[in-house]
Amino acid sequence: MRRPLVLFTVCWVLGSAAAAGLAVSGIVLAGGALVVALLALLLRRRASWPLAAACLTAFGVAAGERMWADAHNATALPELYAAAAAAVVPDASTMYEVEASGTIVSAVEVDGDRVQFVMTAEDVAVMGEQSPRVLGGERLLVQVRLAAQPDQTVAAAWPRGDRVRLAGSLGLPAEATNFGGFDYRRYLHSQRIHWLLKVKGIAAVETGAGSRWSTESLLGRIDSIRAWLGSRMDELYPAEQSGYMKGLVLGISEDLDPERFRQFSQLGLTHILAISGLHVAVFLYVLGGMLRLLRMTRERMLLIMITAVPLYVLLAGGSPSVIRAGMMAMLGLAAARMNKLKDGLHLLAAAALIMLAWDPYMLGNVSFQLSFIVTAGLIIGVPPVRRWLPQSTRWKTLFDLVAVTIVAQAVSFPLTVFYFNGFHPLSLPANFILVPFISFIVMPLGGASLILDSIWSPAAKLLAVATSIANELTFGFVLKLSEIQSLQLIWATPPVLWVVYMYMALWLLFFLLGRSHRNGEESRRMNQGDKEEANDLSSISSPLLHLSSQSGEMTAPLGQGAASPNPLSMQRTWKAGNHPSSRVIPAIIAAALIIPLLWAYKPDWQNTDAVISILDVGQGDAILIRSVTGKHVLIDGGGTVMFRKPGEEWRNRRDPFEIGRHVVVPLLRKRGVHAIDLLVISHLDSDHIKGLMAVLRDIPVKRILWNGTMKTSDDAIGLFREAIDRRIPLFESSEEGSWMIDEHSRIEIADSAEAAKDLSVGIPIVEEQNGHSVIMLLHIYNRSFLFTGDADARQERALVERLALKQTERGLKPNIDVLKIAHHGSKTSTTQEWLDYWRPAMAVISVGRGNIYGHPYPEVLRRLEQEYIQILRTDRGGEVQFRVDSNNKLYVRTRLAGG
Repeated sequence: MRRPLVLFTVCWVLGSAAAAGLAVSGIVLAGGALVVALLALLLRRRASWPLAAACLTAFGVAAGERMWADAHNATALPELYAAAAAAVVPDASTMYEVEASGTIVSAVEVDGDRVQFVMTAEDVAVMGEQSPRVLGGERLLVQVRLAAQPDQTVAAAWPRGDRVRLAGSLGLPAEATNFGGFDYRRYLHSQRIHWLLKVKGIAAVETGAGSRWSTESLLGRIDSIRAWLGSRMDELYPAEQSGYMKGLVLGISEDLDPERFRQFSQLGLTHILAISGLHVAVFLYVLGGMLRLLRMTRERMLLIMITAVPLYVLLAGGSPSVIRAGMMAMLGLAAARMNKLKDGLHLLAAAALIMLAWDPYMLGNVSFQLSFIVTAGLIIGVPPVRRWLPQSTRWKTLFDLVAVTIVAQAVSFPLTVFYFNGFHPLSLPANFILVPFISFIVMPLGGASLILDSIWSPAAKLLAVATSIANELTFGFVLKLSEIQSLQLIWATPPVLWVVYMYMALWLLFFLLGRSHRNGEESRRMNQGDKEEANDLSSISSPLLHLSSQSGEMTAPLGQGAASPNPLSMQRTWKAGNHPSSRVIPAIIAAALIIPLLWAYKPDWQNTDAVISILDVGQGDAILIRSVTGKHVLIDGGGTVMFRKPGEEWRNRRDPFEIGRHVVVPLLRKRGVHAIDLLVISHLDSDHIKGLMAVLRDIPVKRILWNGTMKTSDDAIGLFREAIDRRIPLFESSEEGSWMIDEHSRIEIADSAEAAKDLSVGIPIVEEQNGHSVIMLLHIYNRSFLFTGDADARQERALVERLALKQTERGLKPNIDVLKIAHHGSKTSTTQEWLDYWRPAMAVISVGRGNIYGHPYPEVLRRLEQEYIQILRTDRGGEVQFRVDSNNKLYVRTRLAGG
């Protein structure tokens, strides 16, 4: 084959992926499938025996390397790890008081009152043990909580490479507690980090100078240069733009405005903010131009450029995308210097092979996957797509850009759906317009302003002003497009096999487009040759044809009028592939892409099971209901309550953790929630509504049902203002109210605290909201679920008295399947009378781990146990999920075993 290294690398990737995701038996089966595929290539003479043997060896070596890496990716404290992992409550798992010493090996990040870095620990002394344990350089993630604002300056001065000794609590990183949620423990495991060391105050940290010439110290100097360059950007650009420019030019993403990043993300533009091949190309183009001005020889220029690439990669942060681009550039420059430059796929394959051989865990990195797959897609797909576009010389650049944009969007789409669960149709024009604008105008101007800043400051500031104007145009354009929420498409996370299938279909489509175009060109050339040959035959034989026509034997010359076409021309046209099937096959492949695309958009269109998910949002409530017909109801959205004293604003983080944006919205998107058909706000306390602001911004909400009161808190006012701005209908709950979700799903409002309302004076202000919760009964098939918000004992008692009268009239007594315990198991609710009335079979408590309120209250748990009610808790089991099928069977599962 013309590209042996590409096939070799593909087999290496297959071996590493098989070892990462399959058991030993699965690896053997995958290897057997590869053997069959290689034999097929051999039989068709598409590969040689040495190449087939090399590819099979690559599969085995890669699988062995990954299994070896997994076997050695373990902590040096196995018994402590096992004890901590076995703890019932994940975040309150066994913590070990330790003193650890080692070396700082990552840049130190100071964000509000938290400092974070990675250290390689040489030894750790566990409190209560006689002697320290040797860790041999195990990586620990360290988080230091600062006590005062001046400590930020002290911590920022800790360079990479410094020796450090610190005392703190050693524990496990949090694991995913919701189905499909982000697993921080697994992520850190891929970074070879198994422990999180939490330190209180910089007084518990001792630092000292490390080896001056160690790798970490050299990287620390690079960090200092990056920080200095970042500070120059802060001086040149306004505060709202400096973080964006630092990310664009230097790869420093820590200061990027989270809201602006969200807007770019909605339109699929985050790749612009990541240093990639285009940045490296621009860097080499500028450097090459400078070297040509010095009249250097070609060989010396190439050598200097090869040497400069690693420096740029380090200054740009060393992300997988920039490493890939830098490695490809170095290989290409070296090959050009030896006059042995191969095609781009060879360079890409070589870069991937080197990176995976160095670190097999790189294969699971999202940036690595997107970088290599999109680059390969551009190399393979742009030429055939471009040939099908008009070949106008005048508009060549425009059509080149169209081809690149279309292919890049198509190739990145499967991974985008798999990881980010969203696609905005406007991303195509947004990329078409902004990628060249930012790449060829904004980024060069930003880089030039940074360089000129140390040479001639007035010129640098002038360029910065021009760049700022361009940035304002960019931000305004992105904001306008991102606000068109109705066009945003949300996709449930598809299976991995779907992603593989989509890429195979795309590759086949590109291949057939290229072959069809080549066949068409060959057919046209042959037809042109046949016409010339026919004309020659006609001119030669015309006297004979003329004589024949006079005798009545022929009425038209050969090849004209009613005469038969040239058989030779028919034969050549057939061989050239100018057959209807040559156009039908690409159409079939296109259909083969569209059908699974539609399936992935709504994979459960035939699923008649109802699912009720009590999400784990810590100390708060968020309940997602999927009806029988696929409609969605969301009850509350959780919320992180911040306690800040006046003057402690310095503790605020650049991108603080927010339940709605980091937990609820990602979970809704992963489950393919295209819209919320009904949003129920049980009451207006922040731990129930703060996360809903992100929901309103990212997912269409059709209508809102709430308790009809108002609270003078920023969270409540902001939420209703957002709902009104988005023109979402608001419905006030009322006693005896009923909402039909579909034929088999119905919501019945049991209580809405009518006593609190006096509509003659408008919406009443109620600061204490717990006793005014919307209590609702959900009926799905013949199963019933009672949701109670934060109802207190007074509201429970009033509701039971009112319902008891109706019960006497009807002669019925309720018997529900699941009761959501009110107010997270507080002692102010879930009275004995309440349990006696409803008689639930199961109870769910949504409660935060290690919360400061002591929830759930022991007396509440005792009452539930005395009634033999099965208790499910989110602090122990994570998300609790109920499924009701068409046979009225109820299934229960929890994310963690401790539920």
